[in-house]
Amino acid sequence: MLKIQKYAAIDIGSNAVRLLISNIVEEKGKPTRFKKSSLVRVPIRLGADVFISEVISENNTKRMLDTMLAFKLLMQSHGVVKYKACATSAMREANNGKEVAKQIKKKTGLQIDIIEGEEEAAIIAATDLNTFIDANKTYLYVDVGGGSTEFSVISNSEKVSSKSFKIGTVRLLNDMVKKEAWLDLEHWIKTETSKYDKIDVLGSGGNINKIFKVSGKALGKPLSYFYLTTYYNMLQTYSYEERISILDLNQDRADVIIPATRIYLSAMKWSGAKDIYVPKIGLADGIIKSMYNETVSSHTKLK
Repeated sequence: MLKIQKYAAIDIGSNAVRLLISNIVEEKGKPTRFKKSSLVRVPIRLGADVFISEVISENNTKRMLDTMLAFKLLMQSHGVVKYKACATSAMREANNGKEVAKQIKKKTGLQIDIIEGEEEAAIIAATDLNTFIDANKTYLYVDVGGGSTEFSVISNSEKVSSKSFKIGTVRLLNDMVKKEAWLDLEHWIKTETSKYDKIDVLGSGGNINKIFKVSGKALGKPLSYFYLTTYYNMLQTYSYEERISILDLNQDRADVIIPATRIYLSAMKWSGAKDIYVPKIGLADGIIKSMYNETVSSHTKLK
């Protein structure tokens, strides 16, 4: 007996807003499969407003409304039965974040949950990492966003600890990360990873996915610290315009990719990791999984 249902996750980040639609495939006697059906990404960059002026601008509020309306129509077209929308750093810190969420609810009917950094880390860590990791190894999981980065230590397939830090690509671009934040992060990583002999980094986020794609490596193979350092140094020899024209990066990727790489390299250096694995998962995948597991009690049916 085969049962297929469509779930949707909306990830409202500081750099981009994403809609992930997944097929939940249930077959008797087999483990449930989560198959990506569609992924739409709109680079609104809410963080550029919020981290400077502490409010979401009128222009970006309108873009958010348009985007969420489009997402609702797409979900209806796909026949989505359940969805959950989570907003992270930018909407969390915006003085008008709750107000914008109310406007969106009023005009589109879509409910947005503004989640804390620790909840974000927990949702991401709930993704089905077991298909990507070796159960006998220890990993530092690093999910780089525009406003914050979530870190989790995973040992023997169990999450040992996790923490969210306000060090993100959009913040770094705007020179809004103080030295103390880096020192706090360094201390946390060294403290949490020092008890393990060997550690690998698991990297998620659009930037590391792009770097992995460019590397031409086979899925499941890691990128070395040396490769990532070389790539980081190479990126900095190009201007923003050249990164778009010569390296073929999208406009909203060509600037944030440098601070993102810096975060991954810092995590590798402070944990002593020689390799970074790129499982291509993130918050949206975690939302789908947590909805399926009903660990998140407030999932909503699409009306």
